[in-house]
Amino acid sequence: MQATSPTTLASRRPTTDLWSLSGGKRLFDLTCALMVVVLASPIMIVLALAVKASSRGPCLFRQNRVGKNGDEVLVLKFRTMHSNHGNNSGPLITRAGDRRVTSVGKWLRKWKLDELPQILNVLRGDMSFVGYRPDMLKYMQTLIGQDRNILYFRPGITSPASLKFRNEEQELAKVPAGEMEQFYVRNLLPQKIRIDLDYSERATFLTDCRILLRTAFSVLWCQRG
Repeated sequence: MQATSPTTLASRRPTTDLWSLSGGKRLFDLTCALMVVVLASPIMIVLALAVKASSRGPCLFRQNRVGKNGDEVLVLKFRTMHSNHGNNSGPLITRAGDRRVTSVGKWLRKWKLDELPQILNVLRGDMSFVGYRPDMLKYMQTLIGQDRNILYFRPGITSPASLKFRNEEQELAKVPAGEMEQFYVRNLLPQKIRIDLDYSERATFLTDCRILLRTAFSVLWCQRG
């Protein structure tokens, strides 16, 4: 489905021989996703029940975001906020200490377990394991120039920018609430897009493996801290 008022892509189309656009990457994603679904299904069922039992509302949070070629991607997550705080209640981005986040949601976010349902996005082909994080239309429309080339690629669950800005919510907490979205659009988003665009244009099978290992290590190491 095409996004409403989609972000226009830049004119410089990347070459099709890139790993990020290859059938090999898609096969890698599909193989890994099937393995994760088999291994993590019991955990996902338990987490879904915990979300459902801890607060009123659905266990999954669904939100349309912009993906490859400016198309809409219905991104799935375990719900981490109270259900009376919908997409139009408060800012669309969150920061540390956000009162909308539930107690179980805080724990899920800490361990990045709220992202697990996005394995289904990978299976459907909407997302990859490694790629820029899909964002909302109002933010992606602010991209200018060559930064818009990121939309030629499939978004992902993790990326080099996700690792660099893994403490993004803590950084946003330092910004006055009324300036948070402006700070995100002017400072954080352009940096993240450029880091992930550089990755997308240079990525290989081995770099994807390294990023996945770094992501797992980062989550585990942060909990030790």
